[in-house]
Amino acid sequence: MVDVDAARRPARHDRDSSTLLGPVGVGRLSRAERVERGRAARAQASRSSHAGWQAAADRPDPVELLVERTHDRLPELVPIHFGRMLASPFAFYRGAAALMAADLADTPISGLRVQLCGDAHLSNFGGYASAERDMVFDLNDFDETLPGPWEWDLKRLVVSFELAGRERGFTDDERRAVVMGTSRAYRQAVRGFAQRSNLEVWYTRMTLAAILSRWGQDAGRKVVRSLERRVDKAMRKDSILASSRLTRLDHGEARLRSDPPLLVPIGELLGDADRDTFEQVIGTAFRRYRRTLPTDRRDLLEQFHYVDMARKVVGVGSVGTRAWVLLLLGVDGTDPLVLQIKEANESVLAEAAGASAYVNHGARVVAGQRLMQASSDIFLGWTTSQGIDGADRDFYVRQLWDWKLSTDIERQSPATLGILGQLCGWTLARAHARSGDRVALGAYVGPSDVLDRAMADFAVAYADQTERDHALLAQAERDGRVAVQRGV
Repeated sequence: MVDVDAARRPARHDRDSSTLLGPVGVGRLSRAERVERGRAARAQASRSSHAGWQAAADRPDPVELLVERTHDRLPELVPIHFGRMLASPFAFYRGAAALMAADLADTPISGLRVQLCGDAHLSNFGGYASAERDMVFDLNDFDETLPGPWEWDLKRLVVSFELAGRERGFTDDERRAVVMGTSRAYRQAVRGFAQRSNLEVWYTRMTLAAILSRWGQDAGRKVVRSLERRVDKAMRKDSILASSRLTRLDHGEARLRSDPPLLVPIGELLGDADRDTFEQVIGTAFRRYRRTLPTDRRDLLEQFHYVDMARKVVGVGSVGTRAWVLLLLGVDGTDPLVLQIKEANESVLAEAAGASAYVNHGARVVAGQRLMQASSDIFLGWTTSQGIDGADRDFYVRQLWDWKLSTDIERQSPATLGILGQLCGWTLARAHARSGDRVALGAYVGPSDVLDRAMADFAVAYADQTERDHALLAQAERDGRVAVQRGV
């Protein structure tokens, strides 16, 4: 069996000398020493220092940086990427993780490191099916995951809530209450996890029942009923529904539909002759992927056989990267499995946080996801494949849909956005507590609202910067610097 650790760089096997917990394994320190470590970190970066944001004098042109990040993407899809980013400042923010990563590199850090999501905005949180078939709420996008300063994830999160509040037309006071509540939930959760055992933290998860128990009364019966309806609908989003929506019958055989440019079957991209050759390449990559699964999942996967594949456009920030859907069938046409194979490139955090311990970026994503999530997709794995252009690329694999429940920003009131902020803050804290020194971090953030007020100030300042950057991209479209395709 090939484990994720097999993709590590050989020089970085020693966990004590590198990885997620910093330069010293925290298991060797007493609780008192870890508390002192956290308090001492305030000398490196006071909690109030996180409030500041001012663009550096040598800050790169945002448009040039974003264009540079698209050079290895499929050129025919890049205009869709920019079209989706231009929909609003919040949409721009979703697609500009690389820009914020460069900006965060110049902000104060305490020196306490965790496994970062790397793109922890509110739309990258949501519900999905656990391996035990419970609806759980968690982070669900790890393309940029990497060990780094905990502050970067929290700042990315709070700014997203400030921008979402602006998009909804909330007042300054309403937005500040939401952002401070998000930071407060993170801070209090970290401090709570600092008092719990390693295994208690590891087994903790946020289920639908826990959400309703904790926030249901505050949300009100109308909101709870709406959530329950959305959950019921999401629980029908699985491979069977994906197959029914994405496939058609061709002479009695299931084939993926054609909906260019969003979904393009492999035969349309290459023609029948080249299709056969490319499917052989994908078959080799699929066998590599299968070896990265635990043996029980591998045995389950081997009960399915390949039927068809298509290129799919996904997300906002990922548009233009290579993403495929694979249709497999089990017992018969009523037993489908739809997998997504998504390209994994170097994390946008790498320049500032350091190179990954993993040679394969698909393995990097899988390792980060398994570490940060309470429960991960049973078919989550990674591979390397030669692309249509002949270049070797890294990929990770997971189910396309499995009870996916996304956040609907357009329906949020100040009260419900505030509850969502608390939920996301708690979830991020739980993810960080699984990988970093939660005792030191709990001591650093402290019992007062100093950090919360700083994060609220930062969120306003950086949201202003995001709006300016969004305007620059819109101007670049008018000037003909970037090609844009809207409404796709």
